[in-house]
Amino acid sequence: MTRQKRSHHRLKRAVAPYLYLSPSLLIIGLLMLLPMVTVIAYSFQNSAVLRRDPSFAGLKHYQAIFADPVFWASLWHTLYFTCMSVVFHMTIGMVFALMLNSDRINPTLRNILRVLYILPWLFTAVIIAVIWRLLLEPNGVVNSVLMQMGIIGSKVEWFSSPETALHAVTFANIWAGYPLFMVSLLAGLQGIPKDFYEAADIDGAKAYQKLIFITIPQLMPIIISISLLDFIWTMQVFPLIWITTGGGPIYSTEVLSTYTYKLAFSSYNLSQASASAVVILLISLGLTLFYIRYQKAR
Repeated sequence: MTRQKRSHHRLKRAVAPYLYLSPSLLIIGLLMLLPMVTVIAYSFQNSAVLRRDPSFAGLKHYQAIFADPVFWASLWHTLYFTCMSVVFHMTIGMVFALMLNSDRINPTLRNILRVLYILPWLFTAVIIAVIWRLLLEPNGVVNSVLMQMGIIGSKVEWFSSPETALHAVTFANIWAGYPLFMVSLLAGLQGIPKDFYEAADIDGAKAYQKLIFITIPQLMPIIISISLLDFIWTMQVFPLIWITTGGGPIYSTEVLSTYTYKLAFSSYNLSQASASAVVILLISLGLTLFYIRYQKAR
């Protein structure tokens, strides 16, 4: 084989993988990168989309959203909603995973519990929002049960009161998202060698000591990975909040996603909405880079 043919063969081998990937890369570019670049460009323009020849605005729209108290309130609500959801997703998922992995529970009962516990994962965000709106309405089941138990003395407007709306929508999201942790942790529990627990039994370790010194350290890589992913996903939740409260009442459940949506489609201020979307993008990218670095470190 001549030198020219060898170089041509090496070039074909080097280019071939990219040719196979080209359809996927083209779709990613059209559906993700192009809209992303377009939104970033809109955030630096005056009257973006609404005018054919928008002028350059610099950082004016970023300054406007940073000066808006509703933006900072929505950022705080987003952090509260996200952090509480992730913490309770992990806690409930761990409890249920330990329960489903226990040999003390009858196998038939375990199978029934697996079906019941995973049910929230089967519903879409719209269905979950409708279910909890029905359950938490003033004449709903939750108020009736709590009044019969004597916990509350009158009907509570869970989604209509500024004092309870954010907690109520956070609770609904916790109920909807814990199965991800439960399934992941259950798989991790089933992968822990039983020799560890047998050695702990010989040493006289108690149940809580085995949990602290064996189970949790073995599950820590899964816990951190799923927590980071859940934080990224939960921070961008929109349908659940929009359908239950719409960001109200009085901005008490306004989060970054609903704040951006209202700027774009209620106020038609697409430039500031683009700036807000870029802020969300930067936060998400920061968390994503942290997740990637953690995966590489492992």
